[in-house]
Amino acid sequence: MGSSQNDTESYDIVVVGAGLAGINAAYRFKTKIPDAKIAVLEARDSIGGTWEIFKYPGIRSDSDLYTYGFSWEPWPYDTPIAEGHLILSYLHHCVKKHDLGKYMSFRHKVTGGDWSSETRKWTLSVDHDGHKKIYSTSFVVLGTGYYDYDNPLPAIIPGIENFNGKVIHPQFWPNDFDFSDKEVVVIGSGATAITLIPNLAPLTKHTTMLQRSPSYVTAVSNKSAFANWWFLPQGVKHWLDRVRAITRGAFYVSLCQLYPEQARRRFIETTAQLLPSTISTDPHFTPRYLPWEQRVCLSPDGDFFKCLHGKDGQPAKASVVTATIDTVAEDGIVCQGGQKLKTDVIITATGLKMRWGGGILFRVDGELISPNEHVIWDDCMMNDVPNLVFMLGYARASWTLGTDNTAITVCRLWKDMKKRGQEIALPKLPAQQLQHVGEDDKKHWLDLSATYLKRDTTSPFNLKNGKGPWKAKGNVWFDWLFARFGNIRQSLALS
Repeated sequence: MGSSQNDTESYDIVVVGAGLAGINAAYRFKTKIPDAKIAVLEARDSIGGTWEIFKYPGIRSDSDLYTYGFSWEPWPYDTPIAEGHLILSYLHHCVKKHDLGKYMSFRHKVTGGDWSSETRKWTLSVDHDGHKKIYSTSFVVLGTGYYDYDNPLPAIIPGIENFNGKVIHPQFWPNDFDFSDKEVVVIGSGATAITLIPNLAPLTKHTTMLQRSPSYVTAVSNKSAFANWWFLPQGVKHWLDRVRAITRGAFYVSLCQLYPEQARRRFIETTAQLLPSTISTDPHFTPRYLPWEQRVCLSPDGDFFKCLHGKDGQPAKASVVTATIDTVAEDGIVCQGGQKLKTDVIITATGLKMRWGGGILFRVDGELISPNEHVIWDDCMMNDVPNLVFMLGYARASWTLGTDNTAITVCRLWKDMKKRGQEIALPKLPAQQLQHVGEDDKKHWLDLSATYLKRDTTSPFNLKNGKGPWKAKGNVWFDWLFARFGNIRQSLALS
């Protein structure tokens, strides 16, 4: 279905995505810049993003909800590391309570964006149930996450085509599959595997985690530190929990970075105390990398370690094998060295496929933007791309802390530009500096060593030695202050 100019819907700000970042942005824009006409476009049928998509057993956050949730709406449940259905319920509550649904349009998939320097507007092409719609907007704010919702990261597993059993990727979990009396192998050692195994193992005959190399896993209490402070209002307890979580998290990450070898030894010693005598830390829980070079996996109340122990005289329902796959046979996995794991089901928890900006194709005055050729400004825009904002979170702290800083920055920038009669915000990296940017000067915005990040060819990049707004963020408290009080006009060409 074609669209004419008369069919165009005009807004000041269009937010793409109605997950945590998009919902938070809608709230911030509503309350801080109420004069701005905003819309939130969501490709799926409902809000929630990740928490509406993933359905595997035990799906939960890998950050506490005091910081992963919204600062403006206290997390109402007793468990700060929460299962997906509770997070989704919380998001629906927030949208309803604060009347954010009026800004949202569902089954509206943004497929392209075209910037015109003449009109000083973005024109968005939107697919709504097979019909094309056109949106015009001054600013586009992307809350599209960082991975491909439609396609998982291809798992390179030799001989997988030989397997006669069921192969499952956690991103596309079958609702009606019966795991009872099944031998299951989960390939992977990241957050998905650590979350899935203690919840899947009781449903199976036995579950084996097969890892090429281990991750750091730490048991954490899944209870508010102030749960027994009955005399405090819920909002005050939420604030205390939030400040405590941010401060403790930043402190421990800093310690790991300042004293990496000592941190490694401490992690391994603590893990050894939680394992059964049949499982050794070397090689199963001795990672090749230092703490926080990749994300540390959380195990709420030690659930992952508990499932490795037998119970009531019965053998453990889960075990760990550290080996490299040689090939997959009809009835199992053959590891290098000859060990064979017979299995009925293979689950590939091998990471996510990165996709910047939801895969939307953007053009500036007709020229296609290649994000991986652009430098990130202030963790939320790209050099030489006007009025296009993306919301990114932290690699070593809760995602929402970073996306909220971006939403606040947009509010400040909007007010400042309106006050000065300006319409365009264009990050400008000095041409001389840009010409000397080589591959060795680039680093991924998540700044982790995970394999799925190394395969990412879609994202803009940070400068290793960037200065000012071209420097990667990472200090949670400093970034919070800068988003609210810092110089947001630096390296911006405003007109």
